[in-house]
Amino acid sequence: MKDVSDAFTDKKALITYICAGDPESYATPAIVEALIRGGTDLIELGLPFSDPIADGPTIQAATQRALYEGMNPDLFFELVKKLPDDVPYAVMTYYNLVFHRGIEKFVEDCRNSGISGIIVPDLPPEAASELHETCKKYGIHSIHFIAPTTTKERMKRIIEDASGFIYLIARLGVTGAREDLQESTSSLIQRVETTTPKAVGFGISTPEQAGEVIKSGADGVIVGSAIVDLIAKNTDNINKICEEIEALTRKLKEEITI
Repeated sequence: MKDVSDAFTDKKALITYICAGDPESYATPAIVEALIRGGTDLIELGLPFSDPIADGPTIQAATQRALYEGMNPDLFFELVKKLPDDVPYAVMTYYNLVFHRGIEKFVEDCRNSGISGIIVPDLPPEAASELHETCKKYGIHSIHFIAPTTTKERMKRIIEDASGFIYLIARLGVTGAREDLQESTSSLIQRVETTTPKAVGFGISTPEQAGEVIKSGADGVIVGSAIVDLIAKNTDNINKICEEIEALTRKLKEEITI
């Protein structure tokens, strides 16, 4: 099993997101392989939840497609076991699913299936101590967010507990492609002083934006909605999905390779 931290070894990291089971479970391994061929360094696998409050319309729709096709935690972990081990994987999901399964069982299932990072956007750091300690027990990274509005006190706590990488939110609001980057993104990258890798997500959709983020000092860039959008446009053609995702991933990787 590759570790999340491997994605940042001697390079800038391209982190890509897909929702497991979108558009169908059988398609996920093929899409993962396309991402790997394109050069992704780490893959965030969304475990779909019915109320994804941090996600915009594109990923909300992917979540609904995956749930409609029957994706659930049991199927998710079985699916992950079958994925290639060329890159590290992190799961991105909501705390309801973690709590319902049981924190220790969820983390253990991550470890046993080959997942080395857990991202829970609706779990504030003040309430994350049990998950954080359980992750340390199993050698899993518990990854937290820092937003443009994060206070100095909270930022200090997050940096102290940081593991794997810190997820910097490029802008306020939900996930989704944007046409430009805000000046606050560059400012945030500079304000977060840490030796833990900093990866920027939320609104990064083009190779040019990815390159701009890296030039601003980030250690990695996270692209989700732009990839999920390619799936949504070609749900009945897995070959086209994979071709377009591989092409976009390759362009993103080329732009951040400096």
